[in-house]
Amino acid sequence: MALIHDTAVIDPSAEVADDAVIGPWCVIGPKVTIGARTILRSHVVLESHTRLGADNVLHPFCSVGGTPQDRKYRGEETWCEIGDRNHIREQVTIHRGTSTGGGTTRLGNGNLIMVGAHVAHDCQLANDITVANAVLFAGHVHVGDGATIGGNAAFHHFVTVGRCALVGGLARVAKDVPPYMIVEGSPARIRGHNHVQMTRRSMTPAAIDAVRTAYRRLFCEAGATMTARIAELRAEFPETPQVDELCAALLASASGVHGRALERLRSDDKHSVPAMWQPQSANDS
Repeated sequence: MALIHDTAVIDPSAEVADDAVIGPWCVIGPKVTIGARTILRSHVVLESHTRLGADNVLHPFCSVGGTPQDRKYRGEETWCEIGDRNHIREQVTIHRGTSTGGGTTRLGNGNLIMVGAHVAHDCQLANDITVANAVLFAGHVHVGDGATIGGNAAFHHFVTVGRCALVGGLARVAKDVPPYMIVEGSPARIRGHNHVQMTRRSMTPAAIDAVRTAYRRLFCEAGATMTARIAELRAEFPETPQVDELCAALLASASGVHGRALERLRSDDKHSVPAMWQPQSANDS
Protein backbone atom coordinates (compact mmCIF):
# COMPACT_ATOMS: atom_id res chain seq x y z
CA MET A 1 0.00 0.00 0.00
CA ALA A 2 1.26 3.49 -0.85
CA LEU A 3 2.81 5.53 1.95
CA ILE A 4 0.53 8.57 2.09
CA HIS A 5 0.85 11.29 4.73
CA ASP A 6 -2.30 12.14 6.67
CA THR A 7 -2.26 15.76 5.44
CA ALA A 8 -2.19 14.88 1.74
CA VAL A 9 -5.35 15.61 -0.28
CA ILE A 10 -6.06 13.11 -3.06
CA ASP A 11 -8.95 13.18 -5.50
CA PRO A 12 -10.93 9.91 -5.59
CA SER A 13 -10.26 9.53 -9.32
CA ALA A 14 -6.47 9.60 -8.87
CA GLU A 15 -4.49 6.36 -9.20
CA VAL A 16 -1.49 5.93 -6.91
CA ALA A 17 0.91 2.98 -7.21
CA ASP A 18 1.14 0.74 -4.17
CA ASP A 19 4.78 1.62 -3.55
CA ALA A 20 4.57 5.37 -4.22
CA VAL A 21 5.27 7.88 -1.44
CA ILE A 22 3.07 10.95 -0.95
CA GLY A 23 4.51 13.43 1.56
CA PRO A 24 2.91 16.07 3.76
CA TRP A 25 0.52 18.65 2.33
CA CYS A 26 0.59 17.32 -1.23
CA VAL A 27 -2.51 17.93 -3.37
CA ILE A 28 -3.38 15.44 -6.10
CA GLY A 29 -6.24 16.40 -8.39
CA PRO A 30 -8.55 14.48 -10.71
CA LYS A 31 -7.35 12.10 -13.42
CA VAL A 32 -3.81 11.88 -12.05
CA THR A 33 -1.76 8.67 -12.21
CA ILE A 34 1.36 8.21 -10.07
CA GLY A 35 3.67 5.36 -11.04
CA ALA A 36 5.72 2.87 -9.08
CA ARG A 37 8.23 4.16 -6.52
CA THR A 38 7.54 7.78 -7.40
CA ILE A 39 8.08 10.13 -4.46
CA LEU A 40 6.32 13.43 -3.78
CA ARG A 41 8.42 15.03 -1.03
CA SER A 42 5.96 17.58 0.37
CA HIS A 43 3.72 20.46 -0.74
CA VAL A 44 3.62 19.12 -4.30
CA VAL A 45 0.59 20.00 -6.45
CA LEU A 46 -0.52 17.73 -9.30
CA GLU A 47 -3.44 19.79 -10.54
CA SER A 48 -5.18 17.37 -12.93
CA HIS A 49 -4.89 15.19 -16.05
CA THR A 50 -1.31 14.15 -15.34
CA ARG A 51 0.45 10.80 -15.73
CA LEU A 52 3.69 10.16 -13.86
CA GLY A 53 5.78 7.08 -14.59
CA ALA A 54 8.09 5.19 -12.24
CA ASP A 55 10.92 6.37 -9.97
CA ASN A 56 10.27 10.08 -10.27
CA VAL A 57 11.08 12.46 -7.41
CA LEU A 58 9.11 15.71 -7.07
CA HIS A 59 10.42 18.26 -4.58
CA PRO A 60 8.53 20.77 -2.41
CA PHE A 61 6.35 23.44 -3.98
CA CYS A 62 6.58 22.23 -7.56
CA SER A 63 3.33 22.38 -9.53
CA VAL A 64 2.70 19.89 -12.35
CA GLY A 65 -0.30 19.55 -14.67
CA GLY A 66 -1.47 23.12 -14.25
CA THR A 67 -3.85 24.91 -16.59
CA PRO A 68 -2.00 26.22 -19.67
CA GLN A 69 -1.27 29.94 -19.80
CA ASP A 70 -2.82 30.38 -23.23
CA ARG A 71 -5.65 32.81 -23.98
CA LYS A 72 -7.06 30.36 -26.53
CA TYR A 73 -7.52 27.63 -23.92
CA ARG A 74 -11.18 27.01 -23.13
CA GLY A 75 -11.06 24.20 -20.59
CA GLU A 76 -10.79 21.31 -23.05
CA GLU A 77 -9.29 18.06 -21.73
CA THR A 78 -5.53 18.12 -22.22
CA TRP A 79 -2.71 16.27 -20.52
CA CYS A 80 0.73 16.36 -18.96
CA GLU A 81 2.75 13.15 -19.33
CA ILE A 82 6.02 12.49 -17.50
CA GLY A 83 8.09 9.35 -17.98
CA ASP A 84 10.44 7.62 -15.54
CA ARG A 85 13.37 8.66 -13.34
CA ASN A 86 12.84 12.40 -13.57
CA HIS A 87 13.86 14.77 -10.79
CA ILE A 88 11.67 17.86 -10.62
CA ARG A 89 13.03 20.33 -8.12
CA GLU A 90 11.48 23.05 -5.97
CA GLN A 91 9.07 25.57 -7.52
CA VAL A 92 9.15 24.08 -10.99
CA THR A 93 5.94 24.60 -12.98
CA ILE A 94 4.86 22.28 -15.80
CA HIS A 95 1.56 22.96 -17.58
CA ARG A 96 -0.78 20.75 -19.56
CA GLY A 97 -1.06 20.98 -23.35
CA THR A 98 -3.59 22.78 -25.52
CA SER A 99 -5.82 21.55 -28.33
CA THR A 100 -3.88 23.59 -30.90
CA GLY A 101 -0.57 22.06 -29.79
CA GLY A 102 -1.44 18.38 -29.82
CA GLY A 103 -3.06 18.32 -26.40
CA THR A 104 -0.12 17.02 -24.35
CA THR A 105 2.97 18.39 -22.64
CA ARG A 106 5.57 15.60 -22.37
CA LEU A 107 8.76 14.88 -20.47
CA GLY A 108 10.65 11.70 -21.27
CA ASN A 109 12.99 9.80 -18.95
CA GLY A 110 15.94 10.71 -16.77
CA ASN A 111 15.54 14.48 -16.88
CA LEU A 112 16.69 16.92 -14.19
CA ILE A 113 14.59 20.07 -13.99
CA MET A 114 16.15 22.44 -11.44
CA VAL A 115 14.65 25.05 -9.14
CA GLY A 116 12.17 27.54 -10.54
CA ALA A 117 12.14 26.37 -14.15
CA HIS A 118 8.95 26.72 -16.19
CA VAL A 119 7.83 24.24 -18.86
CA ALA A 120 4.87 25.73 -20.70
CA HIS A 121 2.00 24.10 -22.59
CA ASP A 122 2.76 21.62 -25.38
CA CYS A 123 6.49 21.47 -24.72
CA GLN A 124 8.17 18.18 -25.60
CA LEU A 125 11.29 17.36 -23.59
CA ALA A 126 13.00 14.10 -24.54
CA ASN A 127 15.44 12.15 -22.32
CA ASP A 128 18.49 12.83 -20.15
CA ILE A 129 18.08 16.61 -20.36
CA THR A 130 19.57 18.91 -17.72
CA VAL A 131 17.65 22.14 -17.17
CA ALA A 132 19.28 24.58 -14.72
CA ASN A 133 17.55 27.03 -12.39
CA ALA A 134 14.96 29.54 -13.62
CA VAL A 135 14.95 28.41 -17.25
CA LEU A 136 11.83 29.53 -19.14
CA PHE A 137 10.39 27.41 -21.95
CA ALA A 138 7.55 29.13 -23.80
CA GLY A 139 4.83 27.00 -25.37
CA HIS A 140 5.56 24.33 -28.00
CA VAL A 141 9.32 24.16 -27.38
CA HIS A 142 10.97 20.82 -28.26
CA VAL A 143 14.22 19.71 -26.61
CA GLY A 144 16.23 16.70 -27.82
CA ASP A 145 18.02 13.95 -25.92
CA GLY A 146 21.01 14.91 -23.81
CA ALA A 147 20.63 18.68 -24.15
CA THR A 148 21.96 20.94 -21.38
CA ILE A 149 20.29 24.26 -20.61
CA GLY A 150 22.07 26.89 -18.50
CA GLY A 151 20.38 28.93 -15.80
CA ASN A 152 17.96 31.72 -16.66
CA ALA A 153 17.94 30.90 -20.37
CA ALA A 154 14.65 31.90 -22.01
CA PHE A 155 13.13 30.25 -25.08
CA HIS A 156 10.72 31.69 -27.65
CA HIS A 157 7.70 29.55 -28.44
CA PHE A 158 8.15 26.86 -31.14
CA VAL A 159 11.93 26.76 -30.74
CA THR A 160 13.65 23.39 -31.25
CA VAL A 161 16.77 22.51 -29.25
CA GLY A 162 18.65 19.67 -30.92
CA ARG A 163 20.18 16.54 -29.45
CA CYS A 164 23.25 17.10 -27.25
CA ALA A 165 23.07 20.87 -27.67
CA LEU A 166 24.34 23.19 -24.94
CA VAL A 167 22.61 26.50 -24.24
CA GLY A 168 24.58 28.91 -22.05
CA GLY A 169 23.12 30.64 -19.02
CA LEU A 170 21.12 33.84 -19.58
CA ALA A 171 20.76 33.09 -23.29
CA ARG A 172 17.80 34.55 -25.19
CA VAL A 173 16.87 31.83 -27.66
CA ALA A 174 14.56 32.95 -30.46
CA LYS A 175 15.76 30.52 -33.16
CA ASP A 176 16.30 26.78 -33.30
CA VAL A 177 19.46 25.44 -31.67
CA PRO A 178 21.11 22.88 -34.00
CA PRO A 179 22.03 19.47 -32.56
CA TYR A 180 25.52 19.10 -31.06
CA MET A 181 26.11 22.86 -31.05
CA ILE A 182 26.86 25.31 -28.23
CA VAL A 183 24.96 28.60 -28.19
CA GLU A 184 25.07 31.53 -25.81
CA GLY A 185 24.33 35.23 -25.69
CA SER A 186 21.40 37.58 -26.25
CA PRO A 187 20.38 36.85 -28.91
CA ALA A 188 21.90 33.38 -28.74
CA ARG A 189 24.61 32.62 -31.28
CA ILE A 190 26.49 29.44 -32.15
CA ARG A 191 29.88 29.38 -30.41
CA GLY A 192 31.17 25.85 -30.91
CA HIS A 193 30.34 22.15 -30.88
CA ASN A 194 29.49 20.18 -27.74
CA HIS A 195 32.21 17.55 -27.82
CA VAL A 196 31.85 16.96 -24.05
CA GLN A 197 28.28 15.72 -24.29
CA MET A 198 29.01 13.75 -27.44
CA THR A 199 31.82 11.98 -25.57
CA ARG A 200 29.59 11.31 -22.58
CA ARG A 201 27.07 9.66 -24.87
CA SER A 202 29.77 7.36 -26.30
CA MET A 203 29.90 8.79 -29.79
CA THR A 204 32.99 7.78 -31.74
CA PRO A 205 36.02 10.06 -32.10
CA ALA A 206 35.42 10.02 -35.86
CA ALA A 207 31.87 11.31 -35.40
CA ILE A 208 33.04 14.03 -33.00
CA ASP A 209 35.76 15.11 -35.45
CA ALA A 210 33.22 15.18 -38.28
CA VAL A 211 30.89 17.44 -36.27
CA ARG A 212 33.86 19.69 -35.43
CA THR A 213 34.64 19.98 -39.13
CA ALA A 214 30.98 20.67 -39.90
CA TYR A 215 30.87 23.44 -37.28
CA ARG A 216 33.90 25.16 -38.78
CA ARG A 217 32.67 24.87 -42.36
CA LEU A 218 29.13 26.00 -41.58
CA PHE A 219 29.70 28.81 -39.09
CA CYS A 220 33.33 29.96 -39.24
CA GLU A 221 34.26 30.07 -42.91
CA ALA A 222 33.16 32.58 -45.51
CA GLY A 223 32.43 31.87 -49.14
CA ALA A 224 29.84 29.40 -50.34
CA THR A 225 26.19 29.62 -49.39
CA MET A 226 24.87 27.60 -46.45
CA THR A 227 23.01 25.30 -48.85
CA ALA A 228 26.21 24.59 -50.78
CA ARG A 229 28.16 23.92 -47.58
CA ILE A 230 25.51 21.49 -46.40
CA ALA A 231 25.63 19.62 -49.70
CA GLU A 232 29.43 19.39 -49.49
CA LEU A 233 29.34 18.08 -45.91
CA ARG A 234 26.76 15.44 -46.74
CA ALA A 235 28.88 14.26 -49.64
CA GLU A 236 32.03 14.21 -47.51
CA PHE A 237 30.49 12.43 -44.49
CA PRO A 238 27.79 10.12 -45.91
CA GLU A 239 28.31 7.56 -43.13
CA THR A 240 28.14 10.01 -40.20
CA PRO A 241 24.54 10.34 -38.97
CA GLN A 242 25.42 13.22 -36.65
CA VAL A 243 26.49 15.40 -39.57
CA ASP A 244 23.36 14.50 -41.51
CA GLU A 245 21.22 15.31 -38.45
CA LEU A 246 22.92 18.68 -38.10
CA CYS A 247 22.44 19.49 -41.78
CA ALA A 248 18.79 18.42 -41.75
CA ALA A 249 18.09 20.60 -38.71
CA LEU A 250 19.62 23.64 -40.37
CA LEU A 251 17.55 23.16 -43.52
CA ALA A 252 14.38 22.71 -41.47
CA SER A 253 15.05 25.90 -39.50
CA ALA A 254 15.74 27.84 -42.69
CA SER A 255 12.36 26.75 -44.08
CA GLY A 256 10.53 27.75 -40.89
CA VAL A 257 9.40 31.06 -39.49
CA HIS A 258 12.21 33.35 -38.26
CA GLY A 259 14.48 30.33 -37.86
CA ARG A 260 11.94 28.15 -36.04
CA ALA A 261 11.01 25.01 -37.97
CA LEU A 262 8.07 24.08 -35.73
CA GLU A 263 6.28 27.40 -36.17
CA ARG A 264 5.74 26.63 -39.83
CA LEU A 265 3.55 23.71 -38.70
CA ARG A 266 1.37 25.58 -36.19
CA SER A 267 -2.34 25.01 -36.73
CA ASP A 268 -3.69 28.25 -35.25
CA ASP A 269 -3.59 31.80 -36.59
CA LYS A 270 -1.38 33.89 -34.33
CA HIS A 271 -2.87 37.07 -35.78
CA SER A 272 -6.44 36.21 -34.78
CA VAL A 273 -7.99 37.99 -31.79
CA PRO A 274 -8.71 35.66 -28.82
CA ALA A 275 -12.38 35.52 -27.84
CA MET A 276 -11.75 37.13 -24.47
CA TRP A 277 -10.39 40.22 -26.24
CA GLN A 278 -13.33 40.59 -28.61
CA PRO A 279 -16.09 43.07 -27.70
CA GLN A 280 -19.25 41.39 -26.38
CA SER A 281 -21.60 44.11 -27.58
CA ALA A 282 -21.61 47.39 -29.44
CA ASN A 283 -21.16 49.21 -26.13
CA ASP A 284 -17.90 47.33 -25.47
CA SER A 285 -16.18 48.38 -28.68
